[in-house]
Amino acid sequence: MKYSELVEIYDKISQTTKRLEMTDALVRLFTKCPSELIDKVVYLTQGRVYPEFIQLELGMADKMIIKCIASAAAIKESEVEQQYKSIGDLGTVANIMLSRGKKQATLDIFSSAQKKEPITIERVYGDLERIAKTQGPGSQEEKIRILSDLLRDASPKEAMYIIRTVSGTLRLGIADMTILDALTITFVGTKDARQIIERAYNLSSDLGMVAKLLATQGFQALKDFKPLPGRPIRPMLAERLSNPKEILEKMDGKCAVEYKYDGERVQIHKIEKNSILLFSRRLENITHHYPDVIEFVSKAIPLDSYIIEGEIVAFDPDTGELLPFQELMHRRRKYGVEEAMERYPASVRLFDILYGNGIDFTIEPYPERRDFLSKIVKENERVKLAEQKIVDNPEDLEIFFHEAVSDGCEGVIVKSLSSESIYRAGARGWLWIKYKRDYRSEMIDTVDLVIVGGFMGTGRRAGKIGSLLLAAYDDEEDTFKTVCKCATGFTDEDIKNMYNIFEPYIINHKHARVDSKIVPDLWITPIKVIEIIGAEITLSPIHTCGLNAIKEGAGLAIRFPRFTGRWRDDKGPEDATTVKEIIEMYKQQLKKLREEREVS
Repeated sequence: MKYSELVEIYDKISQTTKRLEMTDALVRLFTKCPSELIDKVVYLTQGRVYPEFIQLELGMADKMIIKCIASAAAIKESEVEQQYKSIGDLGTVANIMLSRGKKQATLDIFSSAQKKEPITIERVYGDLERIAKTQGPGSQEEKIRILSDLLRDASPKEAMYIIRTVSGTLRLGIADMTILDALTITFVGTKDARQIIERAYNLSSDLGMVAKLLATQGFQALKDFKPLPGRPIRPMLAERLSNPKEILEKMDGKCAVEYKYDGERVQIHKIEKNSILLFSRRLENITHHYPDVIEFVSKAIPLDSYIIEGEIVAFDPDTGELLPFQELMHRRRKYGVEEAMERYPASVRLFDILYGNGIDFTIEPYPERRDFLSKIVKENERVKLAEQKIVDNPEDLEIFFHEAVSDGCEGVIVKSLSSESIYRAGARGWLWIKYKRDYRSEMIDTVDLVIVGGFMGTGRRAGKIGSLLLAAYDDEEDTFKTVCKCATGFTDEDIKNMYNIFEPYIINHKHARVDSKIVPDLWITPIKVIEIIGAEITLSPIHTCGLNAIKEGAGLAIRFPRFTGRWRDDKGPEDATTVKEIIEMYKQQLKKLREEREVS
């Protein structure tokens, strides 16, 4: 299949912000794509070569890419650098430079038989894969040679998208859910089957593999899909409430309550008998950071293969006291892992099993999963089950909540005991409810928001990004809706480095998934998440979070927001606080104010 056919679709998608039009374009692409090629097409459309959890990067810095463009266009590197400084997008630079080079070339002297064949998707994908796998001495030169050769054979527009893929700036604005819609329509003919296809994706975190199964084995293959160790499962998420009585009503009067630890959520995969992998909630392979956790877990869990969820927490081995999340983040480093392991010991609290020795536990109710987990885990100082209690009244729930907080936890997670309490991978629902400390007065609780724009500062912040436009995630529309501007809480060092941090994500238009009435000085691709605290949530005519949900024409805004200092690199944009959560927090705030007025 010609790469130009993929480029044609990319062009159409880049010219619209409407999800239906993007879906239609993808359906046309998938319809004519050979079944053996569709996984590669999906990966390329996501702007990568492999699924997200396989962290094999292309490893080409801007300077290397500039060399490739200059070589392919037969011009000086300084010319490419000058254009890049002016335009800011290497893909566009490649298009311009190769267009100029093609015009200057005397290709018309060759007969059609002598002309090179159009490049194919197989060629592009294969070359990018070779670049990713090229390592060791001389690897930079080899990567440059491969990419330069590919660009010489590409048209200027093809070169533009190749370079954007290599540089990680493809940014078509296509969400995974849009690709799932297109796959469902293409291979099943209706969106009715979407739930089963989405479940396979949530259990595998691999859109390319899901597409390949649909194209080659049909819909039934996804109906029968099971988790597989080595492929991280998209984590199940919780809703939030702040009243024990309301929580119990949601849980039909009885529930399991577990400590919500202030650590890093982890998915532990054992493949066959010896290999153990650790994945973060963002599906990042964090095995390298926690060799001690792997050692302790291997002794505590006797199964040959499994997928088990837990929370890695920092603790003081002398006292057993749990330490704050910030202490654990010292473990996130490439080098000095052994030293960090000694200085910042970690333990793990296990709370769920999703797969074990061939059994798919995601389809089993929560009580059965927990019971099985409790029977197989051999607890030790470093590996324990999450503290849990079964309660059937608000008083006991409240007492256990305070115990969790006093033990250094964020609060509790309340879990359904019903026969319907299966593990809903990748979904947020009322089977799990978060009850965190400080929910019960105005807005003392923090929220995790996505950065979607920036405003240039004045005074001491002149010439720097001085404040950020922040958004909550709308999980129904798969968009990000603004909820506040934040300029407080950042250190001088934060302000100094902010532009460099966001420069790779700055775009010249509003991102397709951002819903904003406010126009910032800089639009930023919704990737980074930060933790915010505010005074209260108020109605707002200028923000889109919860628009019309409380009052017609009004959204919700966080008043006096302040950055807590916590960059949530452990969370992806879709893991941010949702619009529904903000709405619920506002309702709880109003309810509490009414109760206080009645008492007074």
